[in-house]
Amino acid sequence: MKIVGFVGMPGSGKSVASDVACEMNVPVVVMGDVIREEATRRGLDATDQNLGRVGNLLREKDGPNAIAARCLEKIDTEARDFPLVVVEGIRSKSEVDFFRKHAQRFQLIEVWVPDEIRLDRIAARGRSDDASGDELAKAVFERDMRELGWGMGDAIQAADIRIENAGTQEEFKRKIKVLL
Repeated sequence: MKIVGFVGMPGSGKSVASDVACEMNVPVVVMGDVIREEATRRGLDATDQNLGRVGNLLREKDGPNAIAARCLEKIDTEARDFPLVVVEGIRSKSEVDFFRKHAQRFQLIEVWVPDEIRLDRIAARGRSDDASGDELAKAVFERDMRELGWGMGDAIQAADIRIENAGTQEEFKRKIKVLL
């Protein structure tokens, strides 16, 4: 089995890339869903602050690969018979190294978009963990700093391929389809 991981800053287009994989009947495991599930289990709302705190707590308790290990368990139980699986939302070089060690084959793809486009897209998507209005830029900056603190910058640098997502969504989807 080959695992393709998507890494990129919040709002870069990782979810859109994963949607393309789903349309191609490729199983997708979303690292953020592991954190959202844990937040729900703890009775917490899925706000950015709560999800960030839960991500930190899981990493403190179970180590820097806590989320990656839970994703690999999901792959082993839900997608082991598929030749290709996508993991969305890798956040650290440690997670990259974990997947490289535990997957038969692993390829990391950075999804990149200029910051001004990224902010516009975050404002438009309306997720429960996204700020809006006057607080958007500050909240995105704080989230970026938290995720960079987890090692996202090193994970991005470890990417095998960089795909730009500055055009239309259809253009980006075509790029991902060809890549997968």
